[in-house]
Amino acid sequence: MPIPAALQSNRTLQGVLWMILATLLFVAMTSVIRYLGSNIPSIQAAFIRYLFAVIMTIPVIIRYWPFKMSLRTAQLYSARAIVHAVGVMLWFYAMARIPVAEVTAIGYASPIFVAIGAALFLGEKMRARRIMGIVFGFIGTLVILRPGFQDINLGQLAQLSATPLFAISFILAKKLTETERSVVIVSFLSIGCTLALLPGAIYQWQTPSIEELFWLFLTAFFATVGHYAMTRAIEAAPLTVTQPLGFLQLIWAIIVGYVLFGEEVDHFVLLGGAIVVASTTYISHRELKSSKAPGDEFVKKGKFQGGTHE
Repeated sequence: MPIPAALQSNRTLQGVLWMILATLLFVAMTSVIRYLGSNIPSIQAAFIRYLFAVIMTIPVIIRYWPFKMSLRTAQLYSARAIVHAVGVMLWFYAMARIPVAEVTAIGYASPIFVAIGAALFLGEKMRARRIMGIVFGFIGTLVILRPGFQDINLGQLAQLSATPLFAISFILAKKLTETERSVVIVSFLSIGCTLALLPGAIYQWQTPSIEELFWLFLTAFFATVGHYAMTRAIEAAPLTVTQPLGFLQLIWAIIVGYVLFGEEVDHFVLLGGAIVVASTTYISHRELKSSKAPGDEFVKKGKFQGGTHE
């Protein structure tokens, strides 16, 4: 059977390929930020990245204009923009200071915070098995950071702080999907983050070179296409298939860090990342199982799709 025909008839295979593409694009994005280093203030770099994203989403804005929303919806959009903007700023700061693989590994903990937040704020049940998945996820994070065995630096603290913020952002996005289109949610995130980051960017502004603007445009491009690929993967295949493939991002990050930036392979980061991915995969598996149970209205509507940063 020709490969295109096989792809058309196999949705799971489509999901696998989309997820592999997403991991490559996300590592390409992080590699660009790592290459830029700390020459540009993190808040300014994040602002420019989202400004480019706004430009790329103009067709969506025009298509759905004018937007009608309730005061509550506007508040959710605003809260998400502020939380996500701070998270992105911390992520940019971390990327310039710690290895690509370490940033990636710590970021894997985001679905763990999503599971906790869903229980606290969305009323989802915190069953024993999900609690076990969360516990092992934190153990994996401790293996990566190794407190007491090495000094925890500002870059690690920044990424560790960004991770729960991204989880809060996802929970707010999950709430918005009850009434809003996904493309509109993504577009408003870009607009909101741009506005939220603008004051700090102006305060710390350093005129970027044409080369720096080019690399930041690539960052926005890789991020936008990467999240599109991840969405397509989630749509095509079960979370229990796509979630473990996310571990490939750590593999690519280790290779890129070693080849391009001379970063040594940290086996504790690899081990801790594997533990975190295993725990988030288990949590996703339990979500999938519980979604088949009667009474789970949110999942029955198809709204739960796992965690992303956008």
